Amino acid sequence: MPNIPYSERPLFRPGPHTLNWMIPLGMGAVGWALYMRYMVVEPTLVSLACEAGLESAGCYGRAAVLALSLWNVFGAVALVVALIQLIAPGLATFSVGMVFSAFALVFHNEVAGALAAMMLILSFARPGPATA
Repeated sequence: MPNIPYSERPLFRPGPHTLNWMIPLGMGAVGWALYMRYMVVEPTLVSLACEAGLESAGCYGRAAVLALSLWNVFGAVALVVALIQLIAPGLATFSVGMVFSAFALVFHNEVAGALAAMMLILSFARPGPATA
């Protein structure tokens, strides 16, 4: 789409069938992030067990979430994907941006997650045709 003027690009409007997949995807992302934060990462008993050497999927997931959250990876990915979505809208980039924006908002990277969510919302807007 680089040869098409910005104002003539088609609008990004997901249809009802697409929204039936995107809504559960967003809700699932928020649900998983809330579960990881409040049931795996924050409880003292779980953190003591994992630090004592317990090898379970929950402890591996906790270690991965803590490592990614420490380096603000969720917010950075959300911002990059939202910027790509703002420039060249598409369903895949919107979905990935929405998921990582939800992760960033839940895992204490509120500024980047909110900026990414704002850019995702702005990706629906396009300038109207110029009138003389």
